[in-house]
Amino acid sequence: MKLNKQIILALIIMVATSALYRVLPGRPYGFAPQIAIALFGGSLFATKKQYAFLLPIISMFISDLIYQVLFNYHLSPIQGFYSGQLLNYVLIAGTAVFGFGLQSNKLSKYILGFLSAPTAYFLLSNFLVWAQGGGYHHAINMTGLVQTMVDGLPFYPYSVAGTLVFGGVLFGGFRFMVPQFKSL
Repeated sequence: MKLNKQIILALIIMVATSALYRVLPGRPYGFAPQIAIALFGGSLFATKKQYAFLLPIISMFISDLIYQVLFNYHLSPIQGFYSGQLLNYVLIAGTAVFGFGLQSNKLSKYILGFLSAPTAYFLLSNFLVWAQGGGYHHAINMTGLVQTMVDGLPFYPYSVAGTLVFGGVLFGGFRFMVPQFKSL
């Protein structure tokens, strides 16, 4: 499948819509499309991996930029740019690896990918928060690590739900638009 104008437009619309959704007020924290975008990018660009990693980064940057503008104008309490942001970008982009095997029509592969990617993100991000200083002042020992993981648990189900919902929309919508889907 060639990367034509319609596919590029579809990708731009999906990334922009997802980025805008992320900044909507009142949505549960963790319920965001970026992991689904990474999976989608991994599936779509399995042979051109640099694009797979770029999709979620672009989406996150757009939404973080919107957050920052809203914060600067006192319209949101959430800053768009923050310390540790680069690491978060790397972790989200890294979940694209789980999308590299999602070119088949096997529902079991999608379910496994949609559950594995947010789980890996949850475990790695919380581990790194703990390793970089104990995560919310927890000690750098096993008890502190467990407490850091427990502190992150309220976000985990929303991350899985967001990945399932947005993954279904992205993969389903794209396969509807491009039924002869093959990895690029």
